[in-house]
Amino acid sequence: MDEMEEELKCPVCGSFFREPIILPCSHNICLACARNILVQTPDAESPQSSRASGSGVSDYDYLDLDKMSLYSEADSGYGSYGGFVSAPTTPCQKSPNGVRVFPPAVPQPPPQHHLLQQPGSLPPIPRNSCITCPQCHRSLILDDRGLRGFPKNRVLEGVVDRYQQSKAAALKCQLCEKSPKEATVMCEQCDVFYCDPCRLRCHPPRGPLAKHRLVPPAQGRISRRASPRKISTCTEHELENLSMYCVQCKMPVCYQCLEEGKHGTHEVKALGAMWKLHKGQLSQALNGLSDRATEAKEFLVQLRNMVQHIQENGVEFEACLVAQCDALIDALNRRKAQLLARVNKEHEHKLKVVRDQISHCTVKLRQTTGLMEYCLEVIKENDPSGFLQISDALIRRVHMTESQWGKGTLTPRMNSDFDLTLDSGPLLQTIHQLDFVQMKVPAAPMLQLEECCTQNNSATLSWKQPPLSTIAVDGYILELDDGNGGQFREVYVGTETICTVDGLHFNSTYRSRVKAFNGSGVGQYSKTLIMQTSEIAWFTFDPASAHPDIMFSNDNLTVTCNSYDDRVVMGNSAFSRGVHYWEMTVDRYDNHPDPAFGVARADVLKDVMLGKDDKAWAMTDGGISKGATIGVLLDFTRGLLIFLINDEQQGPVAFEALEGVYYPAISLNRNVQVTLHTGLPIPDFYTPGEADPTGSVC
Repeated sequence: MDEMEEELKCPVCGSFFREPIILPCSHNICLACARNILVQTPDAESPQSSRASGSGVSDYDYLDLDKMSLYSEADSGYGSYGGFVSAPTTPCQKSPNGVRVFPPAVPQPPPQHHLLQQPGSLPPIPRNSCITCPQCHRSLILDDRGLRGFPKNRVLEGVVDRYQQSKAAALKCQLCEKSPKEATVMCEQCDVFYCDPCRLRCHPPRGPLAKHRLVPPAQGRISRRASPRKISTCTEHELENLSMYCVQCKMPVCYQCLEEGKHGTHEVKALGAMWKLHKGQLSQALNGLSDRATEAKEFLVQLRNMVQHIQENGVEFEACLVAQCDALIDALNRRKAQLLARVNKEHEHKLKVVRDQISHCTVKLRQTTGLMEYCLEVIKENDPSGFLQISDALIRRVHMTESQWGKGTLTPRMNSDFDLTLDSGPLLQTIHQLDFVQMKVPAAPMLQLEECCTQNNSATLSWKQPPLSTIAVDGYILELDDGNGGQFREVYVGTETICTVDGLHFNSTYRSRVKAFNGSGVGQYSKTLIMQTSEIAWFTFDPASAHPDIMFSNDNLTVTCNSYDDRVVMGNSAFSRGVHYWEMTVDRYDNHPDPAFGVARADVLKDVMLGKDDKAWAMTDGGISKGATIGVLLDFTRGLLIFLINDEQQGPVAFEALEGVYYPAISLNRNVQVTLHTGLPIPDFYTPGEADPTGSVC
């Protein structure tokens, strides 16, 4: 009952209703609050003045006038609830509940005027007072009765009283001897409140007491305190009880109201009957509202489950994102280690080359320096003969050593710079472009049942993606079974969301489903839809497959020919399963032509008599005349073809062991005109056999 509390509070004061009255707009308001929001309107703008001038506006007409018609269109604002006896307010001032009414247009009476009133009495209702509904903002002018002209809502007052009583202190057990415990149940038959121990001891659920009805204490208190139905009195004739109901005015009335002629031309019904009728209507309306409330509760459960799933999926997705980023970081660290290894290798190589060159130059320089010092000491010798003995050899050695320091010897073999430049631009750009992409398969499509239908042996299916699905879809796959509970097969693959499948079996039940796909894969199937094809075939002659000499009329139901040679025309529906029957009447039959009636395959010859090749099975002229009716019975369950003329069977069976796909067909020339009749039941004389579970699919 807690959800009902807002319904029991006044829209002005926000407290529980006290002495609620019903406004003409069907909203409720406390009587005291109604006094507080009254304002006075100028006499010139009062609807009462127009009524006094004989404008013919009834009481209920002027009560329904919209507030906008009472004031100037230049100012459509409302004023605040300041009360009639308070200081005037401006038109733009707002009350806490959002309603604005106009200030009084006449001066307020002096304060000492109210000092003459008796203590506790309410101030009188000023003339031309206006009240604005705080909920729908419709305004109306009070008549001479003032607020007494509004009926009291005794039902609402009783509901508020029972609700407040149910919220009172907990009831005590009536059978506890010392300290009464809190009551847990009440017996409606015994009219006693019990706690659990006393209920088990004094009111066992067996014997005669087993039939007693136990209810919660709050409900029992309400039923105990519920007073008998009060007899309402008329607001205009306080001594008269309300016993009738005016249907036009939608209000209870008394006999005196009827005698005065106020409702003389209105439809009046008994109050009790209308009471029961409206209770039934309210109960019926509540049933629909209860269904919506149940759906809303289930929807809230779905949303709460969705919140939980979002939280769980969010944690899972966050963990996945962290793992993916960590994997990228690990890959970058591994690449970093590889690049550092290359740098270290280059570093060691450069050092080795330079150090080897330093070592080689050091040895060479030491040898050169030794040779130079030795030659200087030789030059110091004063012995010519001894000098000349070794001078040639020394000169050759000096020249040889000098040549060893030739070009390139004193040039560094390695550059100190590292010729390695890390190209990180593309990677940085890729990192900056790193974002989420939709890599999920599409959700299961929703079949639009209002657009799915079957016609004859064709089925039309329509579907759409779920409303909240944002996953891209590249196309759809529609699947049907064989109409006999077999395996599903693909009948359509494409981007369209509606498809018509032709050539199905008549009188068959097909299961259909659809799924969506994109670059990430194929999604789930939709719900399976069961569709029933037509039990009886309705078809016409087919101009598209007929010989050009065939002439059509009567919406392709009547055919003739403009040639003296036989020409073939077929129906626009094919049969491969079930039992089918159709008739053709001969409208014209001149010069003894030779028409043929039967069935044919799609590739039958169109310029010879039907049955002349191995693609058709037909009956030729056998007692046919103008006005004759030829019937064709095709039974695939037994593989039979039977012909009738004027409802008489022509022989036992014309053809047997028929299998495959066949079209109704005839051949005729210009001397014959035939009209086709389809959608006919199987003749009474024929009993179809059992269906063949291995029938082929057309």
